[in-house]
Amino acid sequence: MTILEQGIGEIFTNPDPDEARAFFRTKSRRKSVKLTELADAVTEYVHDGDYLVIGGFGAVRAPMAAVHEIVRQGRRNLGFAGHTSTHDIQVLSVGGVYDRVDIAYVVGLEARGLSKACRSRFESGEVTVTEDSNHGLALRFKAAAMGVPFLPMRNTLGTDTFRYSTGRTVECPFTGKKVVLKPALYADVAFIHVHEADVYGNARFRGIQISDLDVANSAKHVVITAERLIPHEEMVRTPETISIPYYLVDAVCEVPGGAYPVAMPYEYYSDEEHLKQWLTVEQDAEKYDAFVQEYVYGCRDHADYIQKRGGAALMRELRRVELNLDMEAHHG
Repeated sequence: MTILEQGIGEIFTNPDPDEARAFFRTKSRRKSVKLTELADAVTEYVHDGDYLVIGGFGAVRAPMAAVHEIVRQGRRNLGFAGHTSTHDIQVLSVGGVYDRVDIAYVVGLEARGLSKACRSRFESGEVTVTEDSNHGLALRFKAAAMGVPFLPMRNTLGTDTFRYSTGRTVECPFTGKKVVLKPALYADVAFIHVHEADVYGNARFRGIQISDLDVANSAKHVVITAERLIPHEEMVRTPETISIPYYLVDAVCEVPGGAYPVAMPYEYYSDEEHLKQWLTVEQDAEKYDAFVQEYVYGCRDHADYIQKRGGAALMRELRRVELNLDMEAHHG
């Protein structure tokens, strides 16, 4: 196949499906109990130099408890897939965790504003950047999940996004038209936050899926953080509701409020006041250092973080907002 044009973006992971299959053949598919403390899961499955994928979509259902723990444990030189990443990459910027990023959407916290700390990390010259579109990065996960080395698309032809991407333009053998080929992306480890899981790793979530199912099917290691554990018998009573089956999962961690301070659909709304705090304190280095010490390094775990922010009362209020409950009318 003749390459007509080639993006200059670096490919950070090997797209060869046979290499991936060689690894997956060594991975156990036994239905064993995988319940693990989050700190232990990060210690076991996240290593310096690994390529990391964080699930969720923007400020929705991101596994923020895992992100905080990765920073607390001082991981360095991680690759990262910036696929609709907002507060997650903002926090990962705290410890200089990543040094190479496939970028579709980062730095911005959507309508809330831009993260100065995240922006400074990219401007430092210490981060290698490969650009992409959201669709392009999604196709890379899809290709990996399908076990093929690439998938075609057309939506970045003729753009600077293509120029700085991993894409290769070729002539379609069926139509003679130009298409862009996107290489498969096999992550070393992925963290995905869900509503419910059982001890074996079967997991289910509601709301937007983004690329989480493809990531779960292609990452070498998958760690599930769950709002709550449910009995296996209850999970398999409705097998059609299982989003991620147990045989893809390496560890299950029960972490109530595990997406806080971002939103968990049907559970709790995002803590907009606290997200604004993050953006505000980043403007002052001294205040930012103290803030990070208090809310990241100074917390034993995610439960401690939530407690410092208001504990159960805060989470009840965020749940009320998410469910659009008028408490006064309800009790009146």
